[in-house]
Amino acid sequence: MRTVLFAAALMAALTSVPARAASDRDHADCEQVTQPSLKISACTRILTSANLNDQTRSFAHYNLGLGLLLKNDFDRAIVEFNETLRVDPNNLRAINSRGNAWRGKGDDDDAIADYNEAIRRDPTFAYPYNGRASVYYDRGEYDRAIDDFSQVIRFNPTLAAPYNNRAQALRDKGEFDRAIADADDALRRDPTNGTIYSVRGEIYRMKGDLVRALADQDQAVRIDSGSALPYLTRGDTYRYKGDFARALADYDQALKVSPDYIPAFVGRGLTFEKQGDLGRARAEYEKALNSRSQFRGDVAGSALETARARIAAFESGAPQPVIPPAPTRRASADSIPTPELAVPAAAPATPPVGKRVALIIGNTHYRNVRPLINPEHDAQAIAASLRAVGFTNVTLLDDATREQLTDALRAFADEAAQADWAVVYYSGHGMEMNGTNYLVPVDAKITTDRDVQFATVPLDQVMASVEGASKLKLVLLDACRNNPFVPQLRRTGPTETVATTVPGAPTADAAPSRSIGTGLAAVKVSGATLVVYAAKHGQTALDGDGNDSPFAIALVQRIATPNVEINKLFRLVRDDVMEATAGRQEPYTYGSLPGAEDFFFVQK
Repeated sequence: MRTVLFAAALMAALTSVPARAASDRDHADCEQVTQPSLKISACTRILTSANLNDQTRSFAHYNLGLGLLLKNDFDRAIVEFNETLRVDPNNLRAINSRGNAWRGKGDDDDAIADYNEAIRRDPTFAYPYNGRASVYYDRGEYDRAIDDFSQVIRFNPTLAAPYNNRAQALRDKGEFDRAIADADDALRRDPTNGTIYSVRGEIYRMKGDLVRALADQDQAVRIDSGSALPYLTRGDTYRYKGDFARALADYDQALKVSPDYIPAFVGRGLTFEKQGDLGRARAEYEKALNSRSQFRGDVAGSALETARARIAAFESGAPQPVIPPAPTRRASADSIPTPELAVPAAAPATPPVGKRVALIIGNTHYRNVRPLINPEHDAQAIAASLRAVGFTNVTLLDDATREQLTDALRAFADEAAQADWAVVYYSGHGMEMNGTNYLVPVDAKITTDRDVQFATVPLDQVMASVEGASKLKLVLLDACRNNPFVPQLRRTGPTETVATTVPGAPTADAAPSRSIGTGLAAVKVSGATLVVYAAKHGQTALDGDGNDSPFAIALVQRIATPNVEINKLFRLVRDDVMEATAGRQEPYTYGSLPGAEDFFFVQK
C-alpha cells in the first residue's frame, strides 16, 4: 500500500507544473463577452496563475461570474460574484450582476435587494435601475418599470436600449402613443436596429394599425434577415389580417433560418386552421410537440401550450369556431367588430359529478357614466352556456348596485360552501388602485380617489365568495375595459414613491395622488383556484361593436367542448381572442390546479 501511495506521489510531482503568470491574451479573453466558454476558461486560468493581487483576483472572479451568467449558470455565477465582493466589497458592478443572476433564477426579491443596494451606494449608477425595471416589468408593475427606465434614460440619454425598453412597458400599459414616441427616439439613436422596428411594429399592431405594423416588420426583416423572429412576427400579422399565403411564406422562411422552430410550426397550424384545413393544422401542431429544439424560451413555451390545446379541441369532435380576419385599421380605440353569438348546445355528455353553482353579473346601465352595451348580453350568454353544460344552479344578476352586489356575493358564499364547483362571472367596469382590484357597481359615484374604496366592491370579496367550494373555484372577469371613472377622478391621497431619489431628479408633484392603473392588477391565488381576466393585468379589454365582447364570444364558443381539460380550454379562449383582435387583447389565467385531478366543463 505504501508503494502505491509513493508511486502516486512521485507521478504527481513529475507531472505538476508550477503556476504561471497570466498572459495578456488571458486577460483579453477573460474580459470579452461574445464567447462565454472562452471567457470562462480564460478567467479560470487567471485564477490559477501565480502572483495574483487583489485587483486581478477581483477582475477574474467578476468576469468568470459574467461568463457563467451568459451561459445561464446562475448558481455558480452568484458564487463568483460573492467572491468578487469578498475581495472588493465596493464593486457595484458585482452587486448589480449578482442581482441579474438572482433574477435569472426567478428570485425577484433577492434581485431587487441587490439592485436597491447598488442604487443606495451610488444613486447615479444606471445599470441597477434597468435591472429593477425589468423585474417590475415581468411582474406587470408597469408604472414602476417606466419610472426606473426613465432613470436609465436620464443617466444615459444617448443609448437606444432604455427608450426601447420603456416603449415596451408603455405598450403593455396601453399607452401606445407614448410607446411609439419612445420607439422613435430609440430609432433616432440606433436607426439600423431591427429589434426596435419589431417592437414599434408590435405597438402599431396593438394599436390596431396593421398597415403600419407591417411596414415596420418589413424593415425588421430587411435588417435582421438572419433571424427567425422577424419573420415570425410579420407572419402573425399577415395571419391576423387574413393574408394566409404571405403568412405561410414567412413561417416557411423562419423555419429555413431556424429549422425546428416551434413558434413557426404553430403559426403554420393556426393559419391552416383559419383556412379550414384541420388535417394540415394538426400535422403542424404535432411537429411542434415532437420538436427536439433546445430553444424553449417564453415564445416557444407559449406556442407549445397552444399546440396542446388545439389538438385537444380537434380530438373533442366539436366543430371549431370560425374566426374572421381582424380589421386592417381600427375604427375605435376601445372596441372591435364582433359577430352575432348563438349559445351552442352542449354535446351529449356524462352528467357532471357533484354540485356546480355559478353567479353571473352583467353591469350595463351605469348611472353616472356612459352605459355599456355588452355586459347584459354577455351575462345572459354565459348563464345559458353554464346551464347547458349541467350547472346545478346559475344565478343571473343584472345592473347590480353596490348593496345588491355585496348581498349576492354573501348569499353565493353560502351556496358555494355546499358545492363542488363555484364560478363567478362578472362583466362591467373594474379598476385598480394601489394594487387592489375593484368591481364597479352601476350606482357608483366616484369623483375622488377616496371614493373608490367606498363606492366599489373589492375583488377580494369575490374571491371569498367562491372559497368554500370543495373542488374548483373559478372567477371570470371581463372587467378590464377602458374605465370612464379614471379620467374624472380628483386625486387626494399620497403617492407611493417608486424610483429612488437622485441628485437633481424631478421631485414629486405638488399634489400627489394615489396610484390608479390601467386595467386590473395581477392577482395571486392558491389552492384549486383559477382567476381568468379578459385582458392581461395592466391592459384594457375591447368591447364588441355587436352585442357581445370578444372574450364572452370565445368563452361561449368553447365552454361546451367535451373532454378538454379546463386549463387547455382557457388557452383556446385566449388564442381565439388573440386571433379575433389581431393580438390587441390577450386573456390571462392566474393560478394553477392540483395535478391529482383534471377538471372538465363537459366530459363524455
